[in-house]
Amino acid sequence: MNLTILGGGSWGTALAQVLSYNFEKVYIWDIDKQVLKDIQGYHQNKKYHPNVMLAHNITPIEDIQEAVDVADFVIVATPSQFVRQTLSNVKIKREKPVISASKGIEIESLKLMSDVIAESLNLDKKYIFALSGPSFAKEVIMGLPTAVVLAGNTTLGKDLQKLLNTKTFRVYLSDDIIGAEVGGSVKNVIAIACGISDGLGFGNNARASLITRGLYEISKIVKEYGGNPQTVYGLSGLGDLILTATGDLSRNRKFGILIGQGYKIEDAIKEVGQIVEGYTTVKALNNFVKEKNIELPISQMVYKVIYEGLNPKSAAEMLMMRDLKNEF
Repeated sequence: MNLTILGGGSWGTALAQVLSYNFEKVYIWDIDKQVLKDIQGYHQNKKYHPNVMLAHNITPIEDIQEAVDVADFVIVATPSQFVRQTLSNVKIKREKPVISASKGIEIESLKLMSDVIAESLNLDKKYIFALSGPSFAKEVIMGLPTAVVLAGNTTLGKDLQKLLNTKTFRVYLSDDIIGAEVGGSVKNVIAIACGISDGLGFGNNARASLITRGLYEISKIVKEYGGNPQTVYGLSGLGDLILTATGDLSRNRKFGILIGQGYKIEDAIKEVGQIVEGYTTVKALNNFVKEKNIELPISQMVYKVIYEGLNPKSAAEMLMMRDLKNEF
């Protein structure tokens, strides 16, 4: 069995390494040719994991169509806003499973990555899955114990579950791809909010409140998309949210902390040095609020801070002084 991963960033490379034990060949495609050259020449991704020697069955491949053709199934691990562009000229010559490991919502269309992949590849959605859960790439590639969820068609998913499961990477199965994708996307926005709070020095109470109320916002969005709100209490919801909102390896939390400490937005992005998915996802949520006419107070305040220049302390005060209401 051969696996192809589209996206040789931090997450894609970590997946390639942890899954290399289960496949004859693991191919990595990336738009960055230097990443591919380093993997070819040194068996290292010097840009994202400079201290890790990659398994020898991990092979770089420059032609994206060839990368898809040689695989028994494909994992998409590119930044979410580039998924459609990445797949725009790719053809699926025979039906095969495609797993989204990209976490985000397309800004203009408000479509989840599974829908973007289905449209781009003209592929029946029964072959499309989402992989999500609390999984920092650095810990996955180091072989530290991690549990995630594979969401989609559970009949086909049972076979994929076995192929993806390793001694350090436990995979659970879910039939709620919507809930898994929404949880994996929106948690990044809530993590930015928690980071801002931490950067302002607001303490543990505030962070716990943001996580809890943020989870409620995620459940509202899941329901609007037609998913199961119960999914938010699993690995792809609460699990991923806790990790991203509290973990020191979280890019979204770090971005928020820098904003809370007074960094300008562009300087905070530069300081993080990698893609901050919540930065773009919150734009999609702002469009979502307008289209669905629902309240997402935390997400809306994050948007105002990032894109409208609202002072973070003022945003916190506005959240605290909203009209009083029941918890649920």
